[in-house]
Amino acid sequence: MASAYMQDSVWLQQRKFEDAEAFYQKVKSGTQDVGAPAQKAGPSGQKTETSSIKNEIAQARQHIQNVLRSGGSSGAGASPAPSGGGDSTVRIENLEKENKELRHSVDEMKALVQKLEGRVRVLEGGSGSAPAASAAAAKAPVKAVPAAAAGDDDDEDNEIDLFGSSSEDEEEKEKQEKIKQARVKAYYEKKAKKPALIAKSNVILDVKPYDDETDMKEVEDKLRTITQDGLRWCAAKLVPMAYGIKKLQISIVIEDDKVSVEDLIEKITDNFEDQVQSVDIAAFNKL
Repeated sequence: MASAYMQDSVWLQQRKFEDAEAFYQKVKSGTQDVGAPAQKAGPSGQKTETSSIKNEIAQARQHIQNVLRSGGSSGAGASPAPSGGGDSTVRIENLEKENKELRHSVDEMKALVQKLEGRVRVLEGGSGSAPAASAAAAKAPVKAVPAAAAGDDDDEDNEIDLFGSSSEDEEEKEKQEKIKQARVKAYYEKKAKKPALIAKSNVILDVKPYDDETDMKEVEDKLRTITQDGLRWCAAKLVPMAYGIKKLQISIVIEDDKVSVEDLIEKITDNFEDQVQSVDIAAFNKL
């Protein structure tokens, strides 16, 4: 019987080797001491893993409590406070120091302003003993200043003429209004005298005859007989076309608001239809 088991490939000590492997892995990870006895694992080692996790959580909680206690305690054995608390203390001390310096500067400025106010009052009073009065005003308490100022205000109120000031203001307003109206009138008169900009154009017309027997010099003279406000005839010349026929190229200057080129061309073709075949615009330029 024993020889039969020895001949079969059966691992009778598997559990023992698995426990040894689990113990080795724990020692390697640092969760198990080497001298401590290995805990017998369950079917899949779940109890051992659960206990190790609980131990780690307990250690973390204890560490947090130690840190909180060390931060709040002030005894000799307590750990030093965090750097953030020290920085806040230094900042508060610096702010208090700056506050004291600012208060001191404000007090000095108040004293200087009081001295300057006393000197100004002495200068406005125009008294002969200005230096003595200024020294007295500088040494005088601040509470005495409002009383003197109140007395000056009472004197000024007594000197005000309630009925005369309104009439003087009205007269001054009337003078200013007259000056304003005169300036506006002069501006518009100057603007009216200034000549307005007239839009003009330079147009070159090509006047074409029926045949070569047409006297183009006569045609030019007839064209110049056309007169109109804003129309000025300029230079003219004969330009060869073909078969001995020449066209008349004449330049005119017109005012755009007064003369229409289309109306002028229509007038030329209607008045001189026996000699003029057509009129074309060769060039049109604004002046």
